[in-house]
Amino acid sequence: MKTALATLFLATIALPAVGQNVKITPLGSHPGELCANDRATVFEDPTGVRLLYDPAHNLVAGDDPRLGDIHVVLLSHMHGDHLGDRRLRAVGAGTCASSERVLTQNSMTSQVIAAKNSVLVTTRAMAGFVANEYQDMAGEPLSVCSQPVAATVPVESACRSSMDIGGVFVAKTAEATQGVEITIVYASHVNNAPPSLLSDAAREALEADGAILEYGPPTGYVVKFTNGLTAYLSGDTGIHSEMKTVVNEFHHANLAVLNLGNNPGIYISGAHAINELVQPASVVITHANEPATEDGVLRPQSRTAALIEQLDPPAYLAISGRTMEFDGQGRCAAGC
Repeated sequence: MKTALATLFLATIALPAVGQNVKITPLGSHPGELCANDRATVFEDPTGVRLLYDPAHNLVAGDDPRLGDIHVVLLSHMHGDHLGDRRLRAVGAGTCASSERVLTQNSMTSQVIAAKNSVLVTTRAMAGFVANEYQDMAGEPLSVCSQPVAATVPVESACRSSMDIGGVFVAKTAEATQGVEITIVYASHVNNAPPSLLSDAAREALEADGAILEYGPPTGYVVKFTNGLTAYLSGDTGIHSEMKTVVNEFHHANLAVLNLGNNPGIYISGAHAINELVQPASVVITHANEPATEDGVLRPQSRTAALIEQLDPPAYLAISGRTMEFDGQGRCAAGC
């Protein structure tokens, strides 16, 4: 009898707990669609840690009501469509091909951090830029977190990480026994700041030489959630060898959030990158740079559709406002 009870107990604890999925909610310009300018994505760990990946041009303000609590903001690179040199005039304004956006005085990244009292996790070079903006708005510095590579969230005061590529930051709630582990990984492209957010003097000096101002290397992320899900957030990277050696072989990523776009050539190389290098169990497609859907359905003649046809793992579109849930093996459990 004792043996039978012990076997039943072991079988029970081996089952996935109810509600132990990671929730992923894209925030785009038009509800129910994957539109050309869509990038921003919210992740929620089962312990309650909530991350915003690249605020982009997809918010109406730093306190956009769609955000909810944001404990950590991830900034992959300085391009305006990720840092956020514009905001939505209104959700649904404009077309899916070209949402209606207006320039901002300070980036949406710094505005979200100020509004949500968040931790910024990015490289030191990019954090310095955002920190200057934050101080202009808040009248106080965005200091390095008291533990530069860890934080118990929500934090008392907004703060920033102090690390670079390869660095690991852990965000944990006070009640949890385990935290969300965020690793900065390599991305292959340029990392120049949007001119509209630079000082007049810097902008004039750059224009005189036809130059751009870069803030160190661009990045992606590998985020290890407490249920076992290991998500590779690609940033705007082109194909590179560390997709295999670091993301696959070292981190064993089982979900890829793949930015498409024009410059990195992922529409051409994405199938090889996913099928042969990263080898995740699932893929979430975002940053399409085209209206990938119409009435919530993938447009069959789109470049996005052509790429999905070539992918081995199941691919899911980052439909704005639709919450997807993923288990610890990288499989979609709901909402896809």
